[in-house]
Amino acid sequence: MSEALPPKTCTIERLVTVAADVEKVIKGEKTATRRNGRYADPGEIMELNGHKFEVHKVYQQSLGELTDEAVQMEGYSSVEEYKNYILSMHAGMPWLPHMKVWVHEFRPVQ
Repeated sequence: MSEALPPKTCTIERLVTVAADVEKVIKGEKTATRRNGRYADPGEIMELNGHKFEVHKVYQQSLGELTDEAVQMEGYSSVEEYKNYILSMHAGMPWLPHMKVWVHEFRPVQ
């Protein structure tokens, strides 16, 4: 049994909100998203433009643990490309290898 997760800090409706990211999810190019807080519980359903996705994994990871393979689930080809995107969205945010983020992995509901 996995350890209990802390309370959510936001709602699943806020998990994927950028139009380009919504399109990536619908096309199957994005199967995970990282957030500063916890936005969903495993088993929760996210609906994007009439498409449903189930969150099946939620866990913490540090930015220093990111690999090119991990960010491909986010729809980016490399950690550097992902980092540039995140820093462009959050002006002034430091990129600290020890900083922890919440990973939410999801898949289409069949």
